[in-house]
Amino acid sequence: MGTFTKIILASICVAYIAVKWTSPTFNEESLRGARVVVTGASTGIGEQIAYHLARFGAQIVITARREKVLQQVAEKCLSLGAQKALYIAADMSSDTDPDRVVDFALEKLGGFDFVILNHIGPSPFTMWGGDVEHTKWLMKVNFFSYIQMAWRSLPSLEQSKGSLVVVSSLLGKMPSPFVAPYTSTKFALNGFFGSLYHELAMKKSNVSLSICTLGLIDTEAAMQKVKDIVAIPAYPASDTALNIIITGATRQQELFYPWFTYVVAITREWFPSMTNYVIQNTYNYTS
Repeated sequence: MGTFTKIILASICVAYIAVKWTSPTFNEESLRGARVVVTGASTGIGEQIAYHLARFGAQIVITARREKVLQQVAEKCLSLGAQKALYIAADMSSDTDPDRVVDFALEKLGGFDFVILNHIGPSPFTMWGGDVEHTKWLMKVNFFSYIQMAWRSLPSLEQSKGSLVVVSSLLGKMPSPFVAPYTSTKFALNGFFGSLYHELAMKKSNVSLSICTLGLIDTEAAMQKVKDIVAIPAYPASDTALNIIITGATRQQELFYPWFTYVVAITREWFPSMTNYVIQNTYNYTS
C-alpha cells in the first residue's frame, strides 16, 4: 500500500473517531418505559436488542416466526426488568403479517417510541445458481416488509417524536461473493431508507431515521455459514445490539459497527480494484 493511500485511510479513521467522540451522550433512563417494537427477535442480534431494552426498563413487543422461542425470550425480558414484554409470531414474507405486527403493537403499547427493523430470511451462502424465485422471496422478507412496517409505523412515531432504526449490512455497500440475493436486499434497504431520510428531513418530520451498517457478527446462523470459507473476525452480537439501541436513542443517522466497516466502505469507493482483489482473495473457494 502506497504512502498516499495510507495517509487517506488514516485521515478517514481520524475523521470517523472525531465524529464518534462528538456523538450525543446516551442516557439509559431515556429508555425506561419506552415503547419499542423489535423484529427478528427470537435469536441473534434481535434477541440481544430485546434483552438490553429489558434491562433499561422498556416496554417491548417482539416478533419472529417461531412462537415458542419468542415466548422464552419474552419471559427472560420480564425477568431482566422489562415493564412489558409481549410477542407475536409473524411471517414477513406474508402480505398481511407486517401490518398485523404493527397493529398488534399499537393496540398493546398505545403507540411507538422506537421501531427496530432487524429481521432477515434465510439464504444460502454459496455461488448464485440462478434461483430467481428465492431472490424474489428474500426481497419480500428483507426489503418489502421493512418498508411496509415503516410506513405503517410512521404516524405513531411522528406523534411521539420517535425513532425508526433499520439494521442493514456492509454487504449493502460493498458486494461480496456467495451472497448475491442477500446483498441485493441490503442495497435496496440502503437506497430506500437513505432517500426516506432526506424526505423526512425536508418535511421537518419529528421522526429520526437511523441506518445501521454491520460487519460480520458472531450469531450462530452467520458463523455456520462462513465456517471454513471466510477468515475475517466476527464481533459480539450483544455489543452490536447495544450500539444499535444507542444509535436510535441518540437519533444518529448512521451506525457503522465495528468501526472499521466505515473505512472498508470508503476504501471500496476510492480504490475499487484493490478492494476487489482483497475480497476475491479473502474467501476459500475451489471450483
